[in-house]
Amino acid sequence: MAPMTNDIKTEQQAPKAFTNEQQGTDVELKHRRIRSFVLRQGRVTKGQERALEIGWPKFGVEYVAKPIDLNTLFHRQDSSKILEIGFGMGETTAKIAHTLPDCDFLAVEVHTPGVGALLKLIEEQSLTNIRIIQHDVVEVLQNMLADASLDGVHIFFPDPWHKKRHHKRRLIQAEFVKLLCTKLKVGGYLHVATDWQEYAEWVLNVLNAETQLTNTAENYAPKPSYRPLTKFESRGLKLGHGVWDMVFTRI
Repeated sequence: MAPMTNDIKTEQQAPKAFTNEQQGTDVELKHRRIRSFVLRQGRVTKGQERALEIGWPKFGVEYVAKPIDLNTLFHRQDSSKILEIGFGMGETTAKIAHTLPDCDFLAVEVHTPGVGALLKLIEEQSLTNIRIIQHDVVEVLQNMLADASLDGVHIFFPDPWHKKRHHKRRLIQAEFVKLLCTKLKVGGYLHVATDWQEYAEWVLNVLNAETQLTNTAENYAPKPSYRPLTKFESRGLKLGHGVWDMVFTRI
């Protein structure tokens, strides 16, 4: 499995990858379009197309510019609510949802083949604790999720944009992290994983600078048991490549 790309992404009608390059204030964050685009188009297989037709009415959530009630959406109140930002082809999200049946996962992605792939996995594994929004995650955060409504946020293997001139396109920026913090409950967690060391250092610095967060480890955290190894990650580890997990909690 290729690493999951989870730049912030946009419109359902034309799936594209989005990365946060907004550098303004919190007020600007609410009123500006904080996105840039890299066109991402992929072929939808017949299996994915079938899953989209059958699974979307049951597990898809249309974007609306008003808050949604997550307890109503998942038909239960006592479960933890986790936001998955950018799930690639959905393999890891499905495995985590299977591992943690008492948690509910709101998965946001714009790449249509990935949405179809995850819907196919939901059907094959009879999962009931995943809902999918195919839309720009910034707008989802700003308009659909109430403050202090999330118990956790997962961002696994975001695009590192390794060239220095592209660093402004990286997902993990101070303003985006502040937005995430408003949606996390006190005690809720933010888990970021990357296989690019320089980006890991970048992310660690950004998260350490956010006063609403505290690190659960001295620097990098041990891989939490709920995050499965992907095929890509396993291959990289065999070649001596590192993977860095960072888990911070909202204070």
